[in-house]
Amino acid sequence: MGENDKLDIRKLLKSVVAYKASDLHLVSGSEPQIRIDGKLVPLNLPTLDGKMIEEMCYGIITDKQKKSFEEEGELDFALMVPGVGRFRANYYNTLGEIAAAFRIIPLSVPTLEDINAPDVFKSIIKREKGLILVTGPTGSGKSTTLAAMLNEINENERKHILTIEDPVEFVHENKKSLFSHREVGQDTKSFARALKYALREDPDVILIGEMRDKETIAAALTAAETGHLVLGTLHTNSAYQTVNRIIDVFSGDEQPQVRAMLSTSLVAVISQALIPKIGGGRVATFEILINNPAIANLIRENKTHQIYSQMQLNQQHTGMQTQTQILVKLLKNNMITKEDAIRFSNRPDELKTLIQSL
Repeated sequence: MGENDKLDIRKLLKSVVAYKASDLHLVSGSEPQIRIDGKLVPLNLPTLDGKMIEEMCYGIITDKQKKSFEEEGELDFALMVPGVGRFRANYYNTLGEIAAAFRIIPLSVPTLEDINAPDVFKSIIKREKGLILVTGPTGSGKSTTLAAMLNEINENERKHILTIEDPVEFVHENKKSLFSHREVGQDTKSFARALKYALREDPDVILIGEMRDKETIAAALTAAETGHLVLGTLHTNSAYQTVNRIIDVFSGDEQPQVRAMLSTSLVAVISQALIPKIGGGRVATFEILINNPAIANLIRENKTHQIYSQMQLNQQHTGMQTQTQILVKLLKNNMITKEDAIRFSNRPDELKTLIQSL
């Protein structure tokens, strides 16, 4: 492994930072590609083959990571490149050859002001216990929103904040709060296992990087019920769909109890998307569902299909908003195109009807 090979990956990761891109992709048969404002852009470099990628990728991991990748066929890890930045990396195989994806993690932790978060975010993060879910497709800024929420607690309250992630993304400095970052695979074997023991670690706030399975979701609900503020993510596209997803993970006879737990412990669901702005950059849209007696009742009584219409009532008092409303506002302000609004909408038919009247 020569020094030049290591330098190559460093140069490529430097270009991600230089172009203000979010990701770098190394796949055999293509030149390196980076993602700028959501779109892939090839770098003007030679086409890669599997051997070149393997040399570059193996040069920045440990023997233990190499062994894990060769056994599992996948590898997730966080990478700190001095003078360049921090990255979330994933190695995988495609047609028998190694490929890699790197996502940049900003070194500075964002504030709620940085992400233009609605005011209601500050009030929900003050809660002593309950479940706050941030949802959306991959690359929609969920990690950034959660980091900004934790930063808000860190700046204002003396709490023990436990994060369970795969891998750890934002590394917070202790301001008023105390952080324990735990990485799945390195510090603990699984999300569910870490959560099982979490309650013995005396946390006030628990961040779960991904609520992937029934065991993790059940543990999150229990933690939220027993006096902890739990923040988690799911890959759902709308707020009310998230409620259904959690309930549907459980079998039919377990669902009434889960609905009852969720109706009391849910604080809020924030469903977000990042939409290309006219003239470059991207803008975040936040669909916000805040639990209140009416919403809790619908969850308990298995009437989740009525949640969406409930979200549209008395919004100036509830702090709720639908994605459609935000998209219409962005269109009126000429910030996004109609095509993009419809493409990213979770209710395109509703949006099209409203657009016609603009």
